[in-house]
Amino acid sequence: MASMQKLEDGLVKQHPVLISHSTILRLALIIVGLACTVLALLGIFMPLLPTVPLLLLAAACFARSSERIHGWLLGHPHLGPLILNFQNGQGMPLRAKVSAIALVWVTIPVSVLFFIPLLWVKVSLIVIGLSVTIYLLRMPICAEVEK
Repeated sequence: MASMQKLEDGLVKQHPVLISHSTILRLALIIVGLACTVLALLGIFMPLLPTVPLLLLAAACFARSSERIHGWLLGHPHLGPLILNFQNGQGMPLRAKVSAIALVWVTIPVSVLFFIPLLWVKVSLIVIGLSVTIYLLRMPICAEVEK
């Protein structure tokens, strides 16, 4: 596991951060990370948007694109603990786990029944959904982080 360092400006830096050398890739990762962060913030108030998985994706994008934004996200008083609990192996809050599983099983059947014509893609989506569900069910549950 990477070590954490608190900086004087309140940011948290995690070592090592693998920053991409491609400017275009870094910009794309920052855009995706910001979009995931906004959706995660909406997920705090809307039960079907999975807050923790979106924050984890945002943190992964920022870890490869911007040390500063990554450090800010990990050091955020409300969002940071959600990510750090997962990274430290402490799991995710029950509400986030239920929301993530619900979102998987709301979106995959709709896609399989109405939008995907190929049988092998339908089967693949169902296998992916089952795999994600098993993974989430096996993950430990941590205490809810106050928002």
